[in-house]
Amino acid sequence: MAGILARLRTPHRAAQCVPAAQGFIVLEALSTIMVVPELFVNGRRIADDEPVYVVAEVGHNHQGDVEKAKALIHAAKECGVDAVKLQKRENRSLYTRAQYDAPYDNEHSFGATYGEHREALELDAAAWLELREFSREEGVVLFGTVFDEPSADLLAELDVPAFKIASADLVNTPLLRHVAALGKPIFLSTGGGTIEDVERALDTVLPVNPHLCLMQCTAAYPCETDELQLRVIETYRERFPDVVVGLSDHQNGIAMALVAYMLGARVIEKHFTLNHAWKGSDHAYSLMPEGMRRLVRDLHRVPEALGDGFKRPLPSEERPLEKMGKKLVAVRDLPAGHRLAAGDLAARSPADGGLPPYELDRLLGKRLVRALFVEQSLTLEDVELMEELAARGSR
Repeated sequence: MAGILARLRTPHRAAQCVPAAQGFIVLEALSTIMVVPELFVNGRRIADDEPVYVVAEVGHNHQGDVEKAKALIHAAKECGVDAVKLQKRENRSLYTRAQYDAPYDNEHSFGATYGEHREALELDAAAWLELREFSREEGVVLFGTVFDEPSADLLAELDVPAFKIASADLVNTPLLRHVAALGKPIFLSTGGGTIEDVERALDTVLPVNPHLCLMQCTAAYPCETDELQLRVIETYRERFPDVVVGLSDHQNGIAMALVAYMLGARVIEKHFTLNHAWKGSDHAYSLMPEGMRRLVRDLHRVPEALGDGFKRPLPSEERPLEKMGKKLVAVRDLPAGHRLAAGDLAARSPADGGLPPYELDRLLGKRLVRALFVEQSLTLEDVELMEELAARGSR
């Protein structure tokens, strides 16, 4: 697969076509092939020229309660997110017996043992089906992080439109291969991995399923700002230009997600809760609805704020700049025929039709064609006539 990726990363001098269903499109401009990554989730296209795709990571913040999960899904939709993500585990087969039966006594525990704690937070198939229907009614995508093959199979049977693979499973090639074979889009987190781990994962998934988003992530909960490593987003885009790149963000603010967008992340995942004080370790650094709403709003504002790169005056600037701007005016009464010298003119506000201060150098040494009184401004016609007379005099 590395060879396939290498060929796609290299411009070609012949007309080629790669179907959009393969997860990317190919454009030809001036006989050079350019790969443009794109990903479709439930009909929604994710690409550089589309609005950012925002995922509210609920995880187990619903505390195993379907009604709380519904409240979280509804609130996330109201904030403007594109998708809500939960988690699914088959706990008895996922953990060793020793881990499952280990005592689990802390402030975030929902059971006496770790197994009891995990089971208390788990949603069964009936709950998932109910939430799938609820999310469809709400008009928001619902998908899940799967930690094992039975969980992936269950969500596939429920026709969940995408899967998330957690950072801890970046090196779990059997799970990667199994989920890839299900044919759904995959969001792959890469926390704790090396670039070799990432390449191995891509070489495992892409030959089977090209519908992939590669997510920069730091697997710390919460993640400190100095550990975000956002420039990895640029590394991913340069090294894997045919794959959509995103950020799974465990930091407790919203500003760094905007930076990630500017660096090329087109999917932003943020943890989401309704109450920072709820029991569970994720709630403290999860966004509340107001924070999520501001994040979505600001991410959608970025493309408009960037503009087209062409510097020009805007209509909204006209009145403020007329009021605050300056024009050249006489600082004393000046008779017609006076040769202008330094100190005869000064810059004063407002700039209501007079000559801008940068014209001063052009005016010095020229003779006035009409008298100027103190604080009276020159016009463009005055300057043109002065220059015309000067030109006649030189002939």
